[in-house]
Amino acid sequence: YVNIGPNTIIEATGVITNLGKGCKIGNNTGLGAFSFIGAAGGVSIGNDVIMGQRISFHSENHNFSKIDKLIRMQGVSRKGIIIKDNCWVGANVTFLDGACINSGSIIAAGAVVTKEFPPNSIIGGVPAKLIKSRTE
Repeated sequence: YVNIGPNTIIEATGVITNLGKGCKIGNNTGLGAFSFIGAAGGVSIGNDVIMGQRISFHSENHNFSKIDKLIRMQGVSRKGIIIKDNCWVGANVTFLDGACINSGSIIAAGAVVTKEFPPNSIIGGVPAKLIKSRTE
């Protein structure tokens, strides 16, 4: 019971020498058209999650701390991305490595999510911030 919109790309790994962790999508979950799931660091999407179009998941980040070494030669880090049950994700949301959305949360269209938010949060912005709690 999963719907993946047309023209969506699911990429489990970037290179064969560094296999990715993959993607898990729960029951009754829908992902809008033209979305991208980069699952090298792992993407876990819970049950009953509704998502608009052009959602992107980037679960891997480039290391860049060594100024005397090319960025592309410094490797990557992988924390993964988690979207728990019963969330609503607006169109054009970007999830970056390490993002975690807890159950019952709403993410405003166009947000860039970089960190963890508590259950029942309403978040938005670039970078995403807590707007209010659904329990207020």
